[in-house]
Amino acid sequence: MEKKSKLSRRNFVGTVLGAAAVAGIAGRLNPIEALASQISSSAGMPTRALGKTGHAARIFSLGGQATLEQTGTTKESESIINRALDLGVNYIDTAAAYGRGQSEKYIGSVMESRRNEVFLATKTHNRTYDGSMRLLEQSLKNLRTDHLDLWQLHNVRTQDDLDKMFAGDGAIKALQKAREQNVVRFLGITGHYDPFVLRKAIEQYPFDTILMALNAADKHNKSFIENLLPTAVKKEMGIIGMKIPARGRIFHEGGITTMEPAMRYVLTLPVSTIIVGISTMKELEENIRIAKEFTPMNAEEMAHTEELTKPYYADASWFKSSW
Repeated sequence: MEKKSKLSRRNFVGTVLGAAAVAGIAGRLNPIEALASQISSSAGMPTRALGKTGHAARIFSLGGQATLEQTGTTKESESIINRALDLGVNYIDTAAAYGRGQSEKYIGSVMESRRNEVFLATKTHNRTYDGSMRLLEQSLKNLRTDHLDLWQLHNVRTQDDLDKMFAGDGAIKALQKAREQNVVRFLGITGHYDPFVLRKAIEQYPFDTILMALNAADKHNKSFIENLLPTAVKKEMGIIGMKIPARGRIFHEGGITTMEPAMRYVLTLPVSTIIVGISTMKELEENIRIAKEFTPMNAEEMAHTEELTKPYYADASWFKSSW
């Protein structure tokens, strides 16, 4: 039997709304109550609804980068993936571009026997129909599965990307075709470069999910929290956070120094889950421990954590476009 979360619906909603106010989006995130009401504890780790997909995602999920995208790490990668599943992770995100397919292959070696334990997501970086369909065929082969739970447009950055994707022979057509053929269940979009381009995309097309960059330095430069998150929440999308540690650049002496406040900050926002690339088993186990013990920050804690990153926000948001 699942244990009830120690956090009440009322307290969770109130805290997140307070945090949203700190981020400058007060009054625009009321729909998160629907998300917050779904929070529960499962296998020792809270779960949240992944938008309208019907999947209850554990709040910490496994990203397919770091060790998982490096060649020659078969033993380490498979151990990380298996351990993540053993500890309750039920969402795995990868991409055709990670390690030129290497990440998918490591994940596929585990999926061969454990496919039914996870919501499996990968991505196409090709902007055309034909190119994306070729990538999908290879991704299915690499992942050793006959279907994806989620297929996403990878790293959408510019208006030119949108124009190509939405063209008559664009990648959107490939996503739709794959879903019609029941090879893909849900469709998503991802990006960490420009929140305004991504907002335009989700206003133009009813994606099921969005994977966006969210960390404690976000508000200081072209904020995803202020300029994209409210729209995704309003549309009741599954929202996945990434770039939480910014490949380690969120950590600075005199600023954020551990993963706990970095994760707690993002998990206090109205996200369904977060993905993190893992380098070592120790990192994985620490992150899952933090997720299991998660309690949301209050407004003052959110503001303090943001302020800590101000002196080095550019380094901690290196993946964004400049103004």
